[in-house]
Amino acid sequence: MLELLPLVGIALLLWLLMIRPMSRRQKELGRMQSSLSVGDEIVLTSGVYGTIRELEDTVVHVEVAPGVTLKVARGAVGNIATKVDEPDVTDDRPEGTPGPEES
Repeated sequence: MLELLPLVGIALLLWLLMIRPMSRRQKELGRMQSSLSVGDEIVLTSGVYGTIRELEDTVVHVEVAPGVTLKVARGAVGNIATKVDEPDVTDDRPEGTPGPEES
């Protein structure tokens, strides 16, 4: 009986460190793919960026360039791309003061 204890410990450790996190990631990916909506900017698993134009049960129509639409499997969507906020450019110069581009 005591000879099996190390094997049980190794199996438990394998489950905690590998199998459990993989199943969590898989569930999270499934939730993300089921929550897609028209207009979302996405990244396909191949690295192609695009915007969702039409959704079907298992198929997504992704516009990758103006007028160019790809029909891909919903499972090919790897991530929803987050838009990077553009820096807030404020002009603190007094009115009439030339800026660096005007000099």
